[in-house]
Amino acid sequence: MNAIDVAQVQDLRVETGGRALVDGVSLRVPPGQITALIGASGSGKTTTGLALLHEFPPGATVTGEVRDPDGLIGYVPQHPATVLNPARPVAALLRDIARSRVRHLPRRARRPAARQHLLRALDQARLPDGEALLHRFPHQLSGGQQQRIVLAQALLSGATTLVADEPTTGQDALTKRQIAGHLAALARQGLAILLLSHDLGVVRALADEIHVLRAGRIVESGPPERLWRSPQHAWTRELLTEAGTAGPSDDGLAHRGATTPDTGTRHGDSRTAPAAPEPLLQVRALTARHGRSPVLHTVGLRLPPGCSALVGRSGSGKTTLARCLAGLHRTYDGEVLLDGAALPRSLRDRTREQLAAVQYVFQDARAAFDAHRPVLDQVSRTAVRLRRVPAPEALADAEHTLSTLGLAGDLVRRKPPELSGGELQRAALARALLARPRVLICDEITSGLDTVARRNLRALLVRLLRAHPDLSLLLITHDRDTAALATRTAVLDRGRLVEQGPTGQLLTDPQHPLTAALLQAPPAAEAATSAR
Repeated sequence: MNAIDVAQVQDLRVETGGRALVDGVSLRVPPGQITALIGASGSGKTTTGLALLHEFPPGATVTGEVRDPDGLIGYVPQHPATVLNPARPVAALLRDIARSRVRHLPRRARRPAARQHLLRALDQARLPDGEALLHRFPHQLSGGQQQRIVLAQALLSGATTLVADEPTTGQDALTKRQIAGHLAALARQGLAILLLSHDLGVVRALADEIHVLRAGRIVESGPPERLWRSPQHAWTRELLTEAGTAGPSDDGLAHRGATTPDTGTRHGDSRTAPAAPEPLLQVRALTARHGRSPVLHTVGLRLPPGCSALVGRSGSGKTTLARCLAGLHRTYDGEVLLDGAALPRSLRDRTREQLAAVQYVFQDARAAFDAHRPVLDQVSRTAVRLRRVPAPEALADAEHTLSTLGLAGDLVRRKPPELSGGELQRAALARALLARPRVLICDEITSGLDTVARRNLRALLVRLLRAHPDLSLLLITHDRDTAALATRTAVLDRGRLVEQGPTGQLLTDPQHPLTAALLQAPPAAEAATSAR
């Protein structure tokens, strides 16, 4: 194979602020193969992937060599909103790219050819309803939809090498299997893929070669079956052991919902059950729109103290519902009540106490931080602004809370661009906790974490609920094990609640087909293996 056909880095070192983000990394990304990088958040995966595009952190010192292949390199970031223009509908960008691909054709043939290119890219990115989404702005799309739009953009550009940064993160089980199978199909067609992922089931099924990163260094490499069968490095053993290969109940948390008392009835279930506790937050007959497009249809939901989960496919309306609760989406009819009193639709009309009471942790944590201010300062500001805590006390409180989430020392004094997506996600959780909320809405907060950090965060949420029995925690998630922390679960499908009830019952005896597919779907690895 001609070396020019292979994207590769050789002895790459990227240093910023006296700290090596990547230290001596060498790897090749051959055509027709999937090369995977795995490791903890902050281990250097994204820095290595971006190096193939000659993109480095501002002011970084770079040594080593980056060799370019023939053809374009496409990039699908972990936080796709960062590369989508918030002021333009997604159609504007995609159509510009499609038109650039057909400029060589006669003028009359360009428009239909560009449309064909566009629709094929949407289909390849597993967006069967993509044409209906083209007129929306990025903030009107779910995180999963944004991710697939960016993937369509890369494919539409004619990329021959693809850097996919957490492409299955934040996706429901069905979409995850589709994307895994699609990446395998693209590799079979000759695309070179560098997969950066915490999703070890997908990595094991798809990768031809895996490199394990720790603190910027590759500590072990090899084909997936050899690594799973006989890992040589201690960190590889810890990372793969935490992947839950023996089943979701291994972490001791996955079936917490199955053992909690039945506190209500399932949708469509005529059996009686003990009365549910009074809700802190209640949603009544809520219907929401994006422009003229309906997104939620007469949703009713009760959030009592304890943990509740909201699951559904990407684009089903989960995030829109959460934004309505938090006062971030105000084009809705119906009511959101706190302690029986209606909350103003816009957060701008809510009192300081109401703002503190309902806190939201975003899926895209990077977009929720000011890139130019240290993370510690931004986290502590919540306590100053919403609880009127003196600044020195707020800083100490913020530092302690961040430390309990695994962010300590110099790390929290850095600016957001210097932290990984998973690290910023934990910082966002710390910021919300400093408001001392009564209702905490967490939108896919485990999705950007490695398996070790994900388990630690689940354990932290359990401790949080035990320490604050009056807190109402709403987990919006695609992760079955995270959903299983909840006492009750609600399932959304195309903006409608199709099933809700005790989590243990929905996990073991779902009544709706979508519930079964989301909570009992076979691992993505199985579907991807058959695709390969």
